[in-house]
Amino acid sequence: MDNNQFKWQERYNIGVDAIDREHRKLFSIMNKMLTYDYDDGKSKWAYQEGLKFFKGHAMKHFAEEEVYMASIEYEDYDMHRRLHDIFRKKTLPEVEKELIQTNFSKEAVEHFLGVCAGWLIGHTMTEDRAIVGGAASKWTDLLPEEKQVAMKETIIQLLYELFQIDARVISENYGGEKFGNGIYYRLVYGSDQDQDRECFLVFEEKLLSNTVGQLVGGSDSEKVNTMMINATRYTAMQFVERIMVHFPSAEPLTLKDENLLTYEQFQTIFEKRNPQCSLLFDTGAGYFAYCMSAPQLLKQGTDNLLSAESSMEDIIKYLQESDTAHKKKILVVDDSNLMLQVMKELLGNDYDVSTAKSGVSAIRAMTLDKPDLVLLDYEMPVCDGRQVLEMIRAEEELADTPVIFLTGSVDRERLQKIIPLKPAGYLLKTIRPAEIKENIAEYFRKVAERG
Repeated sequence: MDNNQFKWQERYNIGVDAIDREHRKLFSIMNKMLTYDYDDGKSKWAYQEGLKFFKGHAMKHFAEEEVYMASIEYEDYDMHRRLHDIFRKKTLPEVEKELIQTNFSKEAVEHFLGVCAGWLIGHTMTEDRAIVGGAASKWTDLLPEEKQVAMKETIIQLLYELFQIDARVISENYGGEKFGNGIYYRLVYGSDQDQDRECFLVFEEKLLSNTVGQLVGGSDSEKVNTMMINATRYTAMQFVERIMVHFPSAEPLTLKDENLLTYEQFQTIFEKRNPQCSLLFDTGAGYFAYCMSAPQLLKQGTDNLLSAESSMEDIIKYLQESDTAHKKKILVVDDSNLMLQVMKELLGNDYDVSTAKSGVSAIRAMTLDKPDLVLLDYEMPVCDGRQVLEMIRAEEELADTPVIFLTGSVDRERLQKIIPLKPAGYLLKTIRPAEIKENIAEYFRKVAERG
């Protein structure tokens, strides 16, 4: 198997050879940068060379893709080219600036890889596939250019007034990609005419520690706590309401709902939105995103509704459940929705659990947020567990990820085939849930003992 091909199975190619080839190249470069050992003395030079290589291929790819779109008279050419322009003229230079200013610090490198990998994956899977009719563009209902500019200026001014920080725009088309540990806050405003406005504010945890944490004080200000979250809630409400003064609606709007979301909940909701505004900022104290859309409320997936009566209890619960810095990350890969739900409910209190329904989606999830353990169904259709593990082992940055198979039966011949791929073990789906949970806990105990 070609190491660079596993993400680009036939259904992910858009069918234009020159474009597909460059997609594979760009992802290969990103994957290579993800393999660098930051503690290695040569890492800075490696990142500098990787950055130059990435920029060169990205610019070449954009130019060639734009020529192709023009040749077929693609109807959304102007919008697609604008997305390219924003990335090459704004996003890439800004994350590059952070790398240089911090002398390629570990945090800046993580920002660069997270933002660029997230943008590339989202753009390739939606906007590029839209060229040949394989998907619908996400960016079809943006604010007019002059209002976009006004929105950016308003947010930058508010960030300065509230926190005395000088922010700059990283991306004008933030696609919901993850940057470090984040707090995801959702506000929904409505009118008597049910004209809702939905706002998402994403705070990198260190931004809250460096701003709200300093304001509320206390010896624990380095860690996001209940007091910080409460202070952030009311600051965020003021923030959004001051933005709405500059961008009023036809009907007066009042707050209907507010939610603290997990990243998974945020991603689920965001993927169903065509935002009017979706901006990512580097504040110098941490990353911040502001997104706004106006569809009706999503009916599922946001049961963590906050109220004045329950907010303290709910915030404590939220912090306990979302404290990913102290929870091991487990990715469950299974084609059965029922099995994914069962495993999430079984393990969700003790681990940061994410899910994937296919090998390709598993690899994408691992690239953006590498787990501490993968629980992999063996009996999946199209691409079975052994093939998925081959894909994982074929990529340098993922190759050392421990994988435990989930299987319905013990098959000696099957076990012989997977032994060379060095799985961490296997679990029968038929054993009691408590035994599955104990086996996973025992695995992590042994890892901790080995140091």
